[in-house]
Amino acid sequence: MGTLNPTAIKRWIALEMRRHRETAGIDRAAAAERIGKASTVIAHIETARNLPAPSDVEVLLQFYGQPELVASFRELIKKARRGKDWWIKFHDAVPESFNLYLGLETGAARISSVDLTVLPALFQTREYASAILRPPGQRLSNEEIESRIELRLARQAAVLDRGEDAPQIWSVIDEGILRRRTGGPAVMRAQLEHLARLSERPNIEIQVLPFSAGAHPATDGPFTILDYPTEFVGDPGTVCIENRRQVLYYESMESLNDFRRTFERLQIQAEHPDRSREMILSMAKEIS
Repeated sequence: MGTLNPTAIKRWIALEMRRHRETAGIDRAAAAERIGKASTVIAHIETARNLPAPSDVEVLLQFYGQPELVASFRELIKKARRGKDWWIKFHDAVPESFNLYLGLETGAARISSVDLTVLPALFQTREYASAILRPPGQRLSNEEIESRIELRLARQAAVLDRGEDAPQIWSVIDEGILRRRTGGPAVMRAQLEHLARLSERPNIEIQVLPFSAGAHPATDGPFTILDYPTEFVGDPGTVCIENRRQVLYYESMESLNDFRRTFERLQIQAEHPDRSREMILSMAKEIS
């Protein structure tokens, strides 16, 4: 499950190399000395700036007391060097802080999201995305907007259209998003019908958080939890919060547990997926 793209692999290797070094009680200077390189080399490995050389990984993991991991790390490095991040051709439309998110999303085995203002990008039709990206006062050029729309559609293909390898997706969507006629009646009706069709896929569960649910624990905003394939042994996952300027990442167990508990509470408050599908189709029919 999941696609092991270079960005996702670099992140996991960075986290693991740092974790094993710190567990062994070794500082960066000592690690760098062991491989005969500058401390910046260790820093670049542990911040996912660079992939480590296989020979350095072998020496470092043995130094950290983890020689049994050498073979699996070598294989992941090989996959990363062979692979290519699919969004490179959209570099003009991808903010620097969003590169990591695209890699993690594409590599995720499970995506759990809470959306309170707009539909998840993975679920948007071209027309809905266009309406979202062209609000009054928007200063982006038509060319820039079209590039972002194409990126959004390419994301959907990279994540949703992978057949049996597609991730499990569980989305909790606020009812207000579904009732707001973004883009006008025709655009919103088509969007709701598309959303209902997506909810019929075996790997996608959509729950509507109804107005009747009242107050809920996600009042501080939307978020996404990404969980990764079994190849990323011991990886706790990532919480991602996207705002107008950047994507924030939380990877501590304390943060992850907090957001997971919030997500579970929202699942309880939201309508059952079957009932949610009925609500979505009913809203589509109500649009004249």
